[in-house]
Amino acid sequence: MSRRGWILFAAMAVIWGVPYLLIKIAVAELTPATLVLLRTTVAAAILVPLAATRGDIRPLLPRWPWVLAYTFVEVAAPWILLSDAERRLSSSLAGLLIAGVPLVGAVLVWIIGGDDRPDLRRVIGLIVGFVGVALVVGLDVATDDLVAVAEVGLVVVGYAIGPLIISRRLQGAPSVGVVASSLAVTALVYAPIGIAQLPARVPSGQVLFAVSFLGVVCTAVAFLLFFTLIGEVGPIRATIITYFNPAVALVLGVLLLNEPFTIGIALGFALIAVGSYVATRRPRGIAEPGHALPEGSR
Repeated sequence: MSRRGWILFAAMAVIWGVPYLLIKIAVAELTPATLVLLRTTVAAAILVPLAATRGDIRPLLPRWPWVLAYTFVEVAAPWILLSDAERRLSSSLAGLLIAGVPLVGAVLVWIIGGDDRPDLRRVIGLIVGFVGVALVVGLDVATDDLVAVAEVGLVVVGYAIGPLIISRRLQGAPSVGVVASSLAVTALVYAPIGIAQLPARVPSGQVLFAVSFLGVVCTAVAFLLFFTLIGEVGPIRATIITYFNPAVALVLGVLLLNEPFTIGIALGFALIAVGSYVATRRPRGIAEPGHALPEGSR
């Protein structure tokens, strides 16, 4: 990998590990709907003009039902669920549970069929990964937080379904156009309730910074960097960042928000990471498919 590739890789590993911390900060003063509205509006204001200038919107019109489906499972539903869950869960725990996306993605691919069939090694990887999730939930989640855990579980499923829609129904579609359209549609959907729930007073500077950074850097800039990374190192290497994002979320939560780092979290993260790698790694000599958009565009 070139120096430019390593720089892009490191930047993306951090940028998509930061949102969990920023969401935790923002929901202290904003409702989940308002946060999603502000984040998507800021990002859409940057990406929609770019997509329009590039002519990336019109090619999507014949496939608009699938663009809406992708929007629902990858942005509109997950971001509201994750924001609500983080009102009760720590940012590090939320980020760690999201690490299960590759596991669920592997299961879904096997269920819907394809050339990539499971073998004993991958089944063992799945078992190890899900044991890690069970450890985290069993040792570090209070009974009254189970609803929040279920919300994150739905986020994981959505993040796993999104790339399948891209690869099977939106293959060849302009990536910037898909992302820009998804953000704009989500902003429109949440506008009524998000505006109605705006706080009576201007949020603190910390929250305003969190929202701005989420929209500009963690969403708009992040997608553009990710597409550049794909062009630099290829789609397969680019998606390896999904193994580093939860680690960044964990470290930031512990260091900046004084969130607990427990044995359950340590063991669970290790098992989830190893299980995800084993379950999704292909044998040598087997070609890997391209990946148009990342799993879990946080």
